Amino acid sequence: MAIHHERGSVSIDAQNIMPVIKRWLYSDQDIFLREVVSNACDAITKHRMKHGQDEAMQVMVTVDKDEKTITISDTGIGMTADEVRRYINQVAFSGATEFMKQFENTEKKDEGDSIIGHFGLGFYSVFMVSDKVEIVTLSSEAGAEAVHWVSEDGMSFELGAGERDSHGTDIILHISEDAKEFLEVARVREVLTRYCGFMAHPVYLFDACAQPTEREETVEGETNEDGTPVKRTVMVEPMPSLINETAPLWLKKPSDCTKEEYLALYHKLFGWEEPLFWVHLNVDYPFNLKGILYFPKLKNDFGTHEGQVKLFAGQVFVADNVKEVIPEFLMLLKGVIDCPDLPLNVSRSFLQNDGTVKKLSAHITKKVADKLISLFNTERADYEKYWEDIHPFVKFGCMKDQKFYEQVKKALLFKLTDDRYVTLGEYQEANKDKAEKKVYYTNDARRQAASVAMYTGRGIDVAVMEHLIDANFLSFLEYSAGEDGVTFARVDADVSGLTEESDEGVSLNQAALAELFRKALGQEEMPVELAALADADLPAIVTEDEQMRRMKEMYRMYGQDFKLPDRYTLVLNRRNATVQALAGRDAEDETTQLLCQQLYDLARMSAGPLEAEEITAFIARSQKLVAMAATK
Repeated sequence: MAIHHERGSVSIDAQNIMPVIKRWLYSDQDIFLREVVSNACDAITKHRMKHGQDEAMQVMVTVDKDEKTITISDTGIGMTADEVRRYINQVAFSGATEFMKQFENTEKKDEGDSIIGHFGLGFYSVFMVSDKVEIVTLSSEAGAEAVHWVSEDGMSFELGAGERDSHGTDIILHISEDAKEFLEVARVREVLTRYCGFMAHPVYLFDACAQPTEREETVEGETNEDGTPVKRTVMVEPMPSLINETAPLWLKKPSDCTKEEYLALYHKLFGWEEPLFWVHLNVDYPFNLKGILYFPKLKNDFGTHEGQVKLFAGQVFVADNVKEVIPEFLMLLKGVIDCPDLPLNVSRSFLQNDGTVKKLSAHITKKVADKLISLFNTERADYEKYWEDIHPFVKFGCMKDQKFYEQVKKALLFKLTDDRYVTLGEYQEANKDKAEKKVYYTNDARRQAASVAMYTGRGIDVAVMEHLIDANFLSFLEYSAGEDGVTFARVDADVSGLTEESDEGVSLNQAALAELFRKALGQEEMPVELAALADADLPAIVTEDEQMRRMKEMYRMYGQDFKLPDRYTLVLNRRNATVQALAGRDAEDETTQLLCQQLYDLARMSAGPLEAEEITAFIARSQKLVAMAATK
């Protein structure tokens, strides 16, 4: 039946829909290329499912800067005039969805076939960049006639007979002045590579304005008099360049992938830094999920680190780091997740409330946890090598997701000051006779070296907890462990692990000593204790309540102005000869006061640096004591 020329308006009140398309549905203007190329791939998939494979199936994107056009051509199923009316003019319908319902029970629907674009609404994104849009299409149905459709605003159209010799569709975009950046081939290549770099059918880019280039080639079988091969200059016509890889690695079975292939994909997407290891996601039921997540090396300032997990829907790039699909803590990773069941354009509120999305997120988390447990159980040595890089991510995940914590808690490691790695259970077993249920740690091994040495000298292991996340993670573990849990104490928090039961018969008046030091230091409220420290050569140490110190550190971390006062406890070693001698000295004597002040500052310095005024006073006092000792 001949196609009659007709005019009309697109249905469903397009005057209201077009602003939505331009300003809300597509926040990135370059998305139009994803939509039309996706539709073109859909058309090829439809043809393949209905008629079988065609070797010539491809999508060609042609940029003609002189004519100010971009043409997207496919060799797919094409459309009849009625289908143009239905799929283009009636925005509310999706030809892809209808087609899948029609063929869902056919034997020709091979694994991997999917309809990922949406005829209809997605197509209308082209009006963001076009002054006029033309469609020339020929259906693969026997006896079909070519159709020509044209619209200048997406709200009114003309439809009539077209000219096309083979099945498929050409979409011709007449690019508007304010979108002329898309007439640059490099810009189009960048957009196609980002959105269409892994689509299921070949996508080519051609520069219609490219000029032939000269190339020198050898003439086979001919030589010059000196025996050298004869060469000639030939003109090489410009050729289309292939944009995409149609069979990405994440669609393969993990058993069919090599280490070299995993690394090659990582380098292609994320640069040349080597990943530590990876997790290959490969689920067909109860939902379709493919992907590869890489564990990169995380910097110590991981709070500013952002990974890049690319979300695809049936090999079509959707976005980076969609937290509604990918758990927040996994954003520290890099990789690809492909969920063919997700629509390309949905609101975030839809994703937040969608049951399938929640199951996807939970499954991804479980697979990451399984990988960590597997490495811990079967490749402990390698796992320990990775730990320094991955522990911030693992700890962050534990605090964000209780299920993840329950899955991986037996594989949580603590690095000790002697560079060994142990689990919490291993630490408690090794130190059960010395440390009760406490884990002693340092958050600055160099500054706290003296305090660390007091514990390690007694055979008590000290964990190194120097990362920004550790302060919160320690509190999380204490809270999560419950009644049978563990307490973390910094090496300068108390002396319970450093005392001896015997004080070797030394009896000192604690009240008098406390008064002596308080007066010398001018701190009437300072707590002073006596203890029998194991190291008799150590006169005193200062401790600070663990919880109070953590609170102060938290305030500093979050930039709070509220400043809690320093509250140290001075612990005097009753077994030390200096302390015993001071106990018998006159509290009013200047030398006694100088010695008390000096001993207190030395104890402070073993835990951390003194402030500017304090170190100035310490140096002046040291010089005075040296002079007094030298001239005595």
